[in-house]
Order: sequence, then structure tokens, then C-alpha cells
Amino acid sequence: MPVYRVAVIIAGIDQSYQSEILNGISASATECSINVEAFISFIGSMGNPVHDTGEFNIFNLPDFRNYDGAILLTNTIDYPPVVDNIISRIKSAGIPAVSMDNDIPELYHIGIDNKKAMRKITEHLIYEHGFRKFSYISGPADNPESADRLNSFREVLAENNISIEENNIFYGDFRSPSGKAGAEYFLKKWKELPDAIICANDVMATTAINRLIEAGYKVPEDIAVTGFDNTYNTNNYQIEITSVKRPLQYSGKLACEMLFRHFTNQEQERSIILEMSPRFTESCGCPSESHADLNVFRKFNYNNYTRFEKTQSYMTMFNHLSCVLSGCNTYEKYIDSVKDFVREMQPEEFYFCLCENWDAESLTDENAYQESEDTPIPSDYTENIIVPIIYRQGLFYKESVIRKSDILPSVAKVNKSGRFYYLVPLHFGTRCLGYMAIMNPRVNIHNSMFETLCISISNSLENIRKLMCLNTAVKHLRKLYAQDTFSGIYNRNGFINATREAYNNCIAEKRNIMLMFIDLDGLKVINDTFGHDVGDVAICNIADVLRVSCSENEVYCRFGGDEFIVFGAGYGEYDAMKLTRRIEENIKKINDTKLYPFELNASTGYIIALPEPHEDIFHFVTEADKVMYTQKRRKKLSKYLKS
Repeated sequence: MPVYRVAVIIAGIDQSYQSEILNGISASATECSINVEAFISFIGSMGNPVHDTGEFNIFNLPDFRNYDGAILLTNTIDYPPVVDNIISRIKSAGIPAVSMDNDIPELYHIGIDNKKAMRKITEHLIYEHGFRKFSYISGPADNPESADRLNSFREVLAENNISIEENNIFYGDFRSPSGKAGAEYFLKKWKELPDAIICANDVMATTAINRLIEAGYKVPEDIAVTGFDNTYNTNNYQIEITSVKRPLQYSGKLACEMLFRHFTNQEQERSIILEMSPRFTESCGCPSESHADLNVFRKFNYNNYTRFEKTQSYMTMFNHLSCVLSGCNTYEKYIDSVKDFVREMQPEEFYFCLCENWDAESLTDENAYQESEDTPIPSDYTENIIVPIIYRQGLFYKESVIRKSDILPSVAKVNKSGRFYYLVPLHFGTRCLGYMAIMNPRVNIHNSMFETLCISISNSLENIRKLMCLNTAVKHLRKLYAQDTFSGIYNRNGFINATREAYNNCIAEKRNIMLMFIDLDGLKVINDTFGHDVGDVAICNIADVLRVSCSENEVYCRFGGDEFIVFGAGYGEYDAMKLTRRIEENIKKINDTKLYPFELNASTGYIIALPEPHEDIFHFVTEADKVMYTQKRRKKLSKYLKS
């Protein structure tokens, strides 16, 4: 049987809703003969749109034409343009896809009757408890599930002649901070306490309850609160929350089965609506559903203790990694530190994948520093991806380069079903750095600590990039400090630095030095006759002559204007004469080319001396200049122009 490749698109796996569905997908992958690549972003938790934009990069990574199918949880992505782009690419690829909860035309659909479930909750509060005054904490206004639940709530109120003002509805994002924010909003707005707050999910309900208790209110004695999705199980919170049960793990399992039936050409319905049942319990004032069995509570306490111990262990591990990464000052140390963490995390597979341009603006090419402030920041994945960390079944493999469309390196291409990869983005703000692919880690990654870990790894990678950029900039500045930007050879500063050690060694070892002074003949006449641009060419020609002629470890520079100097350590008279002849021969070679309207010539003069400790090298420059000037006086300027 073939193994099918399936992409999962999802945001926020630290939430129970997403986590339970992923667990269902993972549990069913083998029996449905599929391998899963789950593309995950953490959005909304930072309250930072720039950060969220970087998180969205991961959804641009998969080329859906390379997949056999997809499972979409676009209801977790609170940004319609991103959702529209994903759906458009899925449809263009022509692959089957299952949409969870959002009913998207042409795609398979697994959903619930949100309206019916919310109707039961609202009617219960009205008919069983006699409530008439309500506030409502909603999900995003443009989220279909959120809209269905809110509309059903409004309909039931209208049917019972209950009005609700718009300022008693707070729009959140299904995440816990918006539950707290909703409660705080109402505490400021309320003139009198309503009977109940209905929340669009359990996550927001729990933080709303916490905030009400902090404000001195009792739930349900002073105010009732209800949730939705039943993600907080019995005994898992200080108050049992009235909610709606939904089979989340079964939804994930069913999504795999629907794709498998499509792959094997089996008939099936396009849309499946799953049953939900309300749980009326403590938070709305109903009796608890839990049983006062001591063994149940002991097991519950033990599970909580175990979870706490693991959490503490993970926090220690993650904090240690953050400290180590922040102390890295080279890319090599950074990669080694991440490898150490991988060993500790013990995943079955781990791939650290970087965009080819992840270190943009820190390249050795000095042109990187000629870019304008308007140069766009790399915001998408490059066609080639560098994989510096390849870890599989306890072994590290050699770094490789893969195509973006491959997603994973070749060692991961195993014809075996049931493989489940988590792919998370590496980015800093909108700058796309790469991604990580993880399979079966020892640590639980369905929690907010994993998000913190990913942020820490991304931020420290950006710090390394900036450090590399700074080091390259420093090298560039040093080069500018030491190099004559016009001719490309050393300037005075570079000459001093380059000759210091050799000059001092000659003093200490009592060896001779040679200092040669070279002056371009007739530069003023060349400038006056042909223009300064041609004169500049003549200066650069002398620099080229020195590059070719100084082949015995001599140090040379442009001293200024049309003047050049050459230093040689351990030189004798014979060596200096040989160098002079090489310079003259190479000048003649340039003149023989007939490429220029002038005849290149230069006057040279040198001295051989044994330097003393108190003598500066420029003392010998002055002496060599005098020798050169004596030779220059014998020449006539007219010979430097062509007839």
C-alpha cells in the first residue's frame, strides 16, 4: 500500500482544542497509511502584528502540489488574507483537503452544530436558572464558528424577549488572555452585575472566572459563567465548568479516515456534523458531575504532580538552553549548543533548516553595506535551504542543502507510514530565518513553553546574525582604515600596520631594511593634457605595477597623491636593484600595450639601512625620497607624452 503525504495547517498547539485534534491525527496516521507534516504557527499570544507576520511564514513553506492531501484548521488562524491564500493554494494544487469546523466549499468538512449547542447552553440558563441579564465573551467577529455561536445566543435571547446591549459583548480571540480582558472590560462597564457571562470557549471562561474571583465575586453564587468545547475536564479546574462536550480526538481521527477513503476511491459524504452534548455543572449553579471517590482524587492529584514535575524539568531545560544560546558569539558555537539541546530533548528526528539568505547583510561581500534603508527584509523561504543540523535516531549527519519543496532532508525519506513532523518557523519579526522539523520529541510540545523555546531559538539566531553583521562591518571598516580606496593597495595606516612587526624584528635582529620611494612622473602634464580621469588611470597603473613587481614579501602603499613607497626586510643592494628592474620592466609592458594616450614612467630611489631602536620607519621614507628626487631632476617632462 502506498504511503500518502499529508500537510496539516494549524496555529496555536498550546491550546487544548488544537492539541486534542493533533493527537487524533497522530493516532490514526499509521492505520490510514499517511505521513503528516504539521505546519504550526504561534500567533496572537504576543499581541504583536509584526511577530505574527513572521509566524505566518511557515504557511508559505509547503507547495501543496507535492502533497497527497491536507487537513486544515484555518479556524485557528485569525487573519482572513492568510486563510484565503492557503485555501486558494490548496484548490490550485487539486488535492483533497479536510477542513475542521470551517465549512469551505469544495473541501471535505468535519464540524459541529455550533448554533444548536449554544442554543442549549443559553436556553438552560434562561429556563432552568431564570437568568435574564447576560454578558458574552465571543471569539473573533469574522470567525465562522464564533459568529455561529454568537448568533445563536442572540436568537435565543430574542425569542425570549431579552435584550442585550452591544457593550455587553466582548470580542476576544479564543485565547486565555482575552477571557481576562473581557472580564476586566465588563467590570468597568457594568452598572449592575448580570446573571451570567457566556463564553465562546472554555479557555476564555477559566480566565474570566479567575479575574472575577480576583475582583471579589463568587462563581456561581454572584455570577454564573459558561464555556464551550469542554477542554477543561472534571476536577481539572477549581470549578467544574458548564460547557459542551465535543469529540476532538475523534475529529482528528475522522479527518485521516476521510482522506484515506478519498485516496482509495471509496464513496463518502462531503460534510460530517458530529454530535455535541452540553454539560451543566458547577459554574452555572448546577450540581457537580464529579464523584467524591478518594481514589479518583488521588489519581487526579498524582497526575497533576507528575505534570508539574515535567513542567519544572522542561522549564529548567529550556531556560538552560536560552542562557547558553545567549552566550554564543559565533555561528559554530550556536549550532553546537542547539545540537546539545537536541541530545537532551531526544527526538526521533530533528532538522534545523535555514534560509540560504538567513544571514543577509552579514555576508563578506562589502556590497552588503551599500544597500539602502529601503532594502526589503527577507520575508519568505529561499529555494535552497541549508540544513546544518540533521539528527535521526541518535545520530547527527553531515550538513546538507535541500530544495524548499523537499521540506526535509533525504535521510527522512522513509517509506513507512505514521510519521508525524511538527514544523515551526524560525524568524525575527518579519525576517524569515528558517524552520525546525521535529518528530517524536521526549518533551511535550503542546504547551506554551514550547512556543517560548521557539522564540528563544529564533531570537538568539538573530543575535548571531547581527553579531556576524557587526564583525563583517568591523572588518570592512578596518579595510577602509588600511586601504587606499582609490588604488586598492595599502594607504599609510595600512602600511604602518603591515610593516610594524617586520621592521621591529629587523631592529632586534640587526638586519638591513630597504625603503624605496616611487613618484609617478609627469602627472600634472597628463592631467592638464588629457584630464584628471586619465591621470587617475596612470596612478592606478603604478599600483598595478607594484602588485606584480613586489613578489618577495615586500610591503607597498600609496603614500599620497602620485607617491608610493615599498618596504623590504633583510634587503641588500642586489635585492633592491632587482626590484627596481622589475618595476621598470612592468612599466614598459604597460606602455607596450599602447592602451593609454600617455607614456607611463616613474622615478625611483631607495636606501639600504640598518635601523636603530630610536629611528622611526618614516625617517627612511624621507631619505629615500631625497634619493628619488635626485633621479627625477635629470628627467624632462616632455618624454611622458606621446607625440
